[in-house]
Amino acid sequence: MEDYRPDPDSLLAAIQKQDAQHNRGKLKIFLGMSAGVGKTYAMLESAHRFKAEGGDVVVGYVETHKRPDTTALLDGLEIIPPLLIEYRGSSLRELDTDAIIRRKPQLVLVDELAHTNAQGCRHTKRYQDVIELLDAGLDVWTTVNVQHFESRADAVRQITGITVHETIPDSLLDTANEIELIDLSPQDLRKRLSEGKVYTAERVEVASNNFFRVGNLTALREMALRLTAEHVDHKLQDYMQIKRIAGPWKSGERLMVAVGPSPFSERLIRWTRRIAYNLEAEWLVVYIETSQPLSIEEKKRLARNITLARSLGGEIVTATGDNIAETLLRVARQRNVSQIVLGKPQHSRWQLLLRGGSLVDKIIRSSGEIDIMVVTGDDSSDAPPITFYSNPETRSKIKQYLWALLFIAIVILVDLGIFNLLVVGYQAIGLIDLFAVLVIAAYLGRGPALLAASISALSWNFLFIDPRFTLIINQAQDVILVLLYFAIALFTGNLTSRIRRQERQARYHTERTQALYTLAHQTATAINMDDVLKTAVDQISSVFDAEVAILIAKGDELEHEPHESSSLVIDEKEYSVALWVYEHKKPAGRFTETLALVTKGQYIPLLTPTRIVGVIGIRTRQNERLSFDQEGLLETFISQIALVIERELLDESAEQSAMLRESERLYTTLLNSISHELRTPIATIKGASSSLLNHTTNDNIQNRTQLIHDIEDSADRLNRLVENLLDMSRLESGRLSLKWDWCDLTDIIGVALKQLGEYQTRNIQLDLPADLPLIYVDFGLMVQILVNLLDNACRYTPPDKPIRITASKYQKQLHVSVIDKGTGIPPELLERVFDKFYRLPGTTTGGTGLGLSISRGLAEAHKATIKAENMPEGGAKFTLILSLLQSPPPVQEAKYD
Repeated sequence: MEDYRPDPDSLLAAIQKQDAQHNRGKLKIFLGMSAGVGKTYAMLESAHRFKAEGGDVVVGYVETHKRPDTTALLDGLEIIPPLLIEYRGSSLRELDTDAIIRRKPQLVLVDELAHTNAQGCRHTKRYQDVIELLDAGLDVWTTVNVQHFESRADAVRQITGITVHETIPDSLLDTANEIELIDLSPQDLRKRLSEGKVYTAERVEVASNNFFRVGNLTALREMALRLTAEHVDHKLQDYMQIKRIAGPWKSGERLMVAVGPSPFSERLIRWTRRIAYNLEAEWLVVYIETSQPLSIEEKKRLARNITLARSLGGEIVTATGDNIAETLLRVARQRNVSQIVLGKPQHSRWQLLLRGGSLVDKIIRSSGEIDIMVVTGDDSSDAPPITFYSNPETRSKIKQYLWALLFIAIVILVDLGIFNLLVVGYQAIGLIDLFAVLVIAAYLGRGPALLAASISALSWNFLFIDPRFTLIINQAQDVILVLLYFAIALFTGNLTSRIRRQERQARYHTERTQALYTLAHQTATAINMDDVLKTAVDQISSVFDAEVAILIAKGDELEHEPHESSSLVIDEKEYSVALWVYEHKKPAGRFTETLALVTKGQYIPLLTPTRIVGVIGIRTRQNERLSFDQEGLLETFISQIALVIERELLDESAEQSAMLRESERLYTTLLNSISHELRTPIATIKGASSSLLNHTTNDNIQNRTQLIHDIEDSADRLNRLVENLLDMSRLESGRLSLKWDWCDLTDIIGVALKQLGEYQTRNIQLDLPADLPLIYVDFGLMVQILVNLLDNACRYTPPDKPIRITASKYQKQLHVSVIDKGTGIPPELLERVFDKFYRLPGTTTGGTGLGLSISRGLAEAHKATIKAENMPEGGAKFTLILSLLQSPPPVQEAKYD
């Protein structure tokens, strides 16, 4: 069909998918029903053919399971060495993604796509490594069994009784450029199993009696075949969309049934389900949304019909258009439908004549290659009259007709005044009446416009065309003029009414799109869970005029109290319904078939592809059921909200996991550091105390004095360790308070030198100008900063080398530096030395790694900074930079009486 235009959304999705695949590597999946069908063997055979044709192929990871035939196929192929991960005393082999990307081959072989990587790898799952390779522009061939796809895991558990823990998302099927099914009959596979070609001898009997039973294998084989067929079908639909092929291509059967608010639709749905089951075909349920409003009863029937279709496994499709036949055929061609199911028309011949034929006749005339099946309705005399899919009519009320009569009467009076006073021709009167008909059509509808057109045509003839006050027309041109006026009035009135309805419909759809955009934007930019839930409640309340309550899942339980932003009050009865929804993952409450009479609201599970994250309760303020399109919009809202809530929960879990890992790392580091730092002074104190208890040593004054000094130095060392830990605790808790005062830097340095303990004998040189200004600091904390800097310098400087302390003034800053003569710091680690518990690699001097971190924290509390740098002649330099923005108070002379 030359005028065929594909659905813009479907076309855009197909083009985007094609562009995404064009910019990345190609993925080929060797799919099998279970282990042992020969996926790896087939992949390696294809790789040898690829290499023989001049292709560059490497083996990223292949698991041969020590099968001789498979192992032999590795010969002649380049193998990228695996990444070795140490785990619980053993070395695990994993895919080395970085090495493969550096090698940049044309094709990579990666076995066992659903494999879970060992701890320590960049990605949790191997399929994530494959995606990274594809994003790098490398083609990948891989293998996987059908039971590992997420959508098939539950069915596999029901069939085999075995839970599949290693799963991959079905979206990988959309990513795949090609799927090659490696098929084998169940009997042949069991034969291979008995010959030891699948598992080792000790596992053969157990596997044969459990997973590898004929029934299990047959069911898995059907799954694999269906999965491959679905992939091929989706590829075909994308191809037809991009190439603008109208279809259908009858490569497979696909049924479509048209439903509406008619009670007969229920019969159509069940009949289509039976036929689709017999043909083993997919089936669609299509509802065409027109500008014709539905009554409350029709909304209820439509909702029941859609619910029935969804429960029977039909795919629900909605489309918009007033031309039912044209819209149905457009959807059928877009979805490659082979057969359309329609209900037999039950209108009288006169009704069909007035409507220009039945819907069935119109579709049959334009269906082309699509087969049409017409189903007979129920002959029961009790059945309500059927108005299935008639052309939409404006259901104007009596009030609108009365307004039309009043308006056209006023216009006729105005016509008389103009005609008599201004002496204008009857042609101008006709144009005025035509304008009045257009106004009525635009604001009151098609029915009142038809009435106005009839009355205005008669009044125009009777009152203004000669001979006046008669219905007789003497001139032929006036006859033609009246007939054309009547026809034009009807046509333009009908057209104006239709445009008005379409404008309202377009505005309604724009509002829906805007609502979805607003929800997506606000939830995506929300900072935390509270903002997400508040946004969700506000948006649903505004769009659907409803009270809303959201209950979030915590762990495996549903919170008893709704979120504080909720507007719907939840009592014990309401919560019991919400809990049932959470446990069964199905809607319940009002307007459903479950617990409808015991609750005021409707409760819907917040489901994601992997779990349920909560329950949302809704009660409309009008206490009426939402229309079908509103229910569809609500489902989209809820799906979006569920995904955002899951994102927030995952972020919280990731943050908690990171905190736990960091806490565990800090705990281990702290324990190791403190245990080392505690052990040395405690051992010294214990040894000196034991020696003092010895009478021979105690009687020697020189030995006794030395032992007492050792105990004192060790006690000072322990005291500094405890002070460092307390300082770090105060810094992190924010409870550190400074005692500000004007201090002399020379006094601070002097006190710091006295607190060096065992390092007091070191050669420390002072280079301090005589005119140093006073500084506004906390004296005790500033002493602690210098003690930590000097202690660090003493640890890394040989005993015979000096340590320098310098001070200098630069504009409004005072620089105080501690310079050692050690080995210096690697340039890339100059900032890391200030991290908690960090010590330079290869350090043997001990320490907790807290001194420099505490010094920087105390400096920042003073609004100062500390930086580290290497000296050209060797050694490191730590500089404390203090601000001198404030001036000390003037010195006041003492007054004497």
